[in-house]
Amino acid sequence: MSAVREVEVALGARRYPIHIGTGLLDDAGRLRRFIGGKHVLVITDSNVAPHYLSKLSAAFDGLVQRVLILPPGEQEKTLARFAEVMSALCEMGASRDATLIALGGGVVGDLTGFAAACWMRGVRFLQLPTTLLAMVDSSVGGKTAVDLPAGKNLVGAFHQPSAVIADIDTLVTLPIRELHAGFAEVIKYGALGDLHFFAWLEANADALLAKDAEIIGQAIERCCRHKAGIVARDETEQGERALLNFGHTFGHAIEVEAGFGSVLHGEAVAIGMACAARLSATLGRAPLADAERLIELLTRFGLPTKVPAGLDATRLLAAMRLDKKAISGQVRLILWRGLGAAEIIDGIADLDVLNTLSLNAVSE
Repeated sequence: MSAVREVEVALGARRYPIHIGTGLLDDAGRLRRFIGGKHVLVITDSNVAPHYLSKLSAAFDGLVQRVLILPPGEQEKTLARFAEVMSALCEMGASRDATLIALGGGVVGDLTGFAAACWMRGVRFLQLPTTLLAMVDSSVGGKTAVDLPAGKNLVGAFHQPSAVIADIDTLVTLPIRELHAGFAEVIKYGALGDLHFFAWLEANADALLAKDAEIIGQAIERCCRHKAGIVARDETEQGERALLNFGHTFGHAIEVEAGFGSVLHGEAVAIGMACAARLSATLGRAPLADAERLIELLTRFGLPTKVPAGLDATRLLAAMRLDKKAISGQVRLILWRGLGAAEIIDGIADLDVLNTLSLNAVSE
């Protein structure tokens, strides 16, 4: 086990830790520290379970355990799966001191967190992210939700975890496409508010892609510190926290229109950031050179930067109107003044958005 990096999320009197390191899923004492009562429900998926589920079963020996193994993929983050979790909690007789464990990526974490927020009006849950994307973003900050056919994360709640334990060893079994998708969220932190970190990513891209544990640990810690600071200042996204959605309004619409699962969340965010940067340049708000620098780094990490062929710009715009940042049906976008300087912008003309989507699409 390497030295453990620790980040604290401080929300007034409420606080919880983020632990980042290797061998953490083998540390039963660390895991049990965050369990409430005797009931433990582990939620995972069929890709993750064969690798890591046995570690949790041993760690929670002596407790009343139940496991719910879901098929993998964004298409499983539904109200129907939420109902399955509720039924499992009911069948095991889970009380208000029960603990839900999210073992997996963002889909598992979002679903588990939402279930924890709703069971008996709120019980504790523990985030054990096994993807890079979940480690740096979705496991931190208490956003929980499920999707509807009309859009992503439309049904949800803010419910903070008891802890986040990010075991870097789990990235060894992560498919390369999923790893690349996670780097989109890593790059996002540099793009929206930390130019020095963006330059660090450019300098360390090869080591990150090689899964160098020390370098990737540094990246995860830096992302978590950035997000923890923003969440501490704006837990329920009334202002500054919306900046963390840089690229997401475009990206969520692409996920919906392409069909959940066909474009990974991180891939969609990468495309969305490229669209936001290009639109900012078109509007004269930011240098085109900064957009090109962002696109170059995204490409270096194996990420797409153009809207997939066959997606209609008008339908994408309609999906963007359902984004949670929209006000009275008007699209609100996170654009930028350039690298490291994101901002919330209202009143962007539909035609400018449509032109951005059309001009930055893959040719059929």
